[in-house]
This record gives sequence, C-alpha cells and structure tokens, in this order.
Amino acid sequence: MVLAAVVGALGMGVAAFDEGTTALDHTLIALASAALAFHRAAPRAVLAVATVLGTAYVVHAHPGPLSALPVLGAVHTAARVGHRGVAAAGGAVFLAGYVATGPGTQNVAERAGLLAGWFLCAVVTGLADRNWQAYLRQTEQRALEAERTREEAALRRAGEERLRIARELHDSLTHSISIVKLQAGVAVHLARKRGDEVPPALLAIQEASGEAMRELRSALQVLRADEPSGTPALLVERARAAGLAVDLAVTGNERPLPRAVDRAAYRIVQEALTNAARHAGPAKVRVRLGYGTGEAGELTIDVDDDGAADPARPPVPGTGLTGMRERVAALGGTLRAAPRTEGGFSVRARLPLGETV
Repeated sequence: MVLAAVVGALGMGVAAFDEGTTALDHTLIALASAALAFHRAAPRAVLAVATVLGTAYVVHAHPGPLSALPVLGAVHTAARVGHRGVAAAGGAVFLAGYVATGPGTQNVAERAGLLAGWFLCAVVTGLADRNWQAYLRQTEQRALEAERTREEAALRRAGEERLRIARELHDSLTHSISIVKLQAGVAVHLARKRGDEVPPALLAIQEASGEAMRELRSALQVLRADEPSGTPALLVERARAAGLAVDLAVTGNERPLPRAVDRAAYRIVQEALTNAARHAGPAKVRVRLGYGTGEAGELTIDVDDDGAADPARPPVPGTGLTGMRERVAALGGTLRAAPRTEGGFSVRARLPLGETV
C-alpha cells in the first residue's frame, strides 16, 4: 500500500508538469500505481497490469523516463519473489513500447539506455532482496535450532546423570542398608528367642534402617522420574492428535521387553516422530515394530515418512539423531537414519532383545 501511494504520487506529480497530459493519462498512471498495492498477493498479475497500463501511457503521451516508475516497482517485486524471467520480460515490453513510439533521436536512445539500466537494477535489487530475506530466515531458523539443541542436550545430560546416580545408589547404598537392616532383624529375633531383653540401640538400628530404605526408595523414584512412561503406540496416538498422519503396524509376538530396550525403543520412536513433525511437512508417517523370535531375537523399529527430505542433501546429525545412535550402540544394535531414495526420511533400528527383565 505504501509503495503504491509513493509511486502514484511521484507519477501524478511528474505528469502534472507535462502540458500534454490528459485525463486518460492520469487514469493510466493511477491504475498502474494502484496495482502495486497487491504485489504481495499476486506479483505476476500486478506486473502484467502495470506493464500494460504503463506501455499504454507512454504510447499515448510520450512522457519522460519517470513514467516507468510503476513498472519498475512491479519488476522489482516480481523479481523479489523469484519471478526474474517474468520481471525481465515485463521491463523489455515496456522498454520496447517506449522506444517504438518515441522520435528516432539521440535523446530517445539515451533515455532508453537509462531505462534499461533502471530495469536491470530493479531485477538485481529484487533478487538481492530475495536472497537477503532467505538468509535472514535461515539464520533465524539456525538460531532457534541451536537453542533447541542446547536445551535438549542439557536435558539429556541431566537425565542421564540422574539415572546414573539412581543406579549407583541402588547398586551400592541400597545393598548396604539392606544388610544393616537384615543383620539388625536377625539380632533382634535371636535375642527374643533366647528370652533376653532387646537392647534399645538395636531396635533403633532396625527402625532407622527400615526408614532409610523407605526414604531411599522414594529418592530413587524421584531420580527415575524422567524415564519414559508409555509405549510407542501411545506416542503414535499423541502424534495423530497433534495432526500428524501416522500409521502403526506391529509384527511378531508382542511381549514385554528388557527395560533398556523398552526405554530405547520409546525414545527412538519419539525422536523420529518429532523430527517428522518438524521437518517433513504435510507428510504421511509409517511406524513398524517387529518382534523377533528365538534366543537371538531382536526388536526392529522402522519409521518412514514421505516428506521433503532429499537424498542429495543429507541432514547434519543433531542431538536427536546422535542420542538415538548412542542408545542403540549401547545395546549392541544398529541404526540407519537417512533420506530415502524415493524421497522422505527413514529411521531403521535393530535392537537385540536378550533376556526379558
């Protein structure tokens, strides 16, 4: 709207000083300038209208070079959104009309050369503006992605440290307190069996050790609170509720998994669906879980989407993909996460089951 008002004011102002300008000429200038108000919604249509009206104006009134302002604005806005060929064609049409209707003098040739330079600048500045806006969007996206990656990495490290502490407490302190409680209980039982009076200190040790066990179990529950709760099927339901088109298929004999495998499977499906929702666009996602049989069985996880991923431009592994690889490697499995040949992205994990715990 501002562009249309400025160009219209300049065009009408210049035309006002031309004694030969008629009401038709003013109408052509006004309409060509007003069309610029719609350059964001329909840049090619605006270019066509401005070119036709501007050419009609120069053919009828033979004005100076400033008559090209509406067409210059339309050429710039068309090039800015990527229609550089159409923009160049519009400028060429106007320039041809300007030269063809003017007297064959050196003055017209000079003006035509000046206009050609203006149109070239309009196309170049439009393309430069387009590239600059794309650069700004990429920079903003990278900054947001970097911030998200840092937050996810910090949360993952904190979660891993909490689980490590929980395991250490469970493996060492829980065992020691259990021994103390057991020994105190045996001592109290033997004393009562012999008919001796149980020392108050022994009863206090038995009570304190029991209380310590209860407190320790509560602390371990808090430390393990960040472990995944739910199943891949629940993740699929949540993704569907969020608007992602997801299909789930399960093959083999579905059964309880070892704790580490169950946790890894949950995180792999969660990360794959998150990436699909963030990067695949309006794509369809297929999740397949396969339960192997026998002692050497394995859990297979396949998450495929038909989104915008291109095999020629593989993504740079971020924290999510790195975390998946670390989880799979820790269990002795394999992981492949890459764009598909036919388009889209694919995540394939193979996790050995071992013994169910």
